[in-house]
Amino acid sequence: MKTAKEGAAAAGLGRRSLIKRSLGLAVGLVGLSPIFLLRDLGPTPGDELKTTGWKAGSRLVTDPGDRPIRPEDLEVGSVAQTLPEMAPGKDHRSLSDIAKDAVLLIRLRPEEFNLDAERLSWTYEGIIAFSKICSHMGCAVALYEQGTKHLLCPCHQSTFDVTRAAKVIFGPAARPLPQLAITVDDEGYLVAQAPFTEPVGPSFWGRLK
Repeated sequence: MKTAKEGAAAAGLGRRSLIKRSLGLAVGLVGLSPIFLLRDLGPTPGDELKTTGWKAGSRLVTDPGDRPIRPEDLEVGSVAQTLPEMAPGKDHRSLSDIAKDAVLLIRLRPEEFNLDAERLSWTYEGIIAFSKICSHMGCAVALYEQGTKHLLCPCHQSTFDVTRAAKVIFGPAARPLPQLAITVDDEGYLVAQAPFTEPVGPSFWGRLK
């Protein structure tokens, strides 16, 4: 079995510096990981992790800042942390909402993707979106390696290949990061096509994949 050191070297971590772009909640969400871990040790959490604040038409907004995002705001190779736009009349988010709703936007060249037709239709002009919450223990996937196009969870080194729908290529995570289908609205802002099609966060009783 590969050691963490060998896995990191395979991902190019020993040769290239990891970049952190617009990932302001990295530390905060790592601190929130017990929300998921403790539930793993108790009863099945039912629908709690099956729903998030993302709905069809939810605009993606910057975190921090709450600014709606257009495709041209993201350069090729960039990554940004986003949340769903708050509903009218709502002026704050709970920590639980932030923990469940955080999404990473990464922009690649469209030809760099290795996706099936359905997953490719969930991207927009090279922009792809994944839950930021690691599918292993619920830590924040806080590091992006631009050269290999890998996302890395610093807690247990689970590594996900952005070009292949966040497929796990190293570490203990049992499944890819959930992908959020995105498009643009009639004003040109990035929006969710639909809610997540699977629960975010770590596997729990009865859901190992």
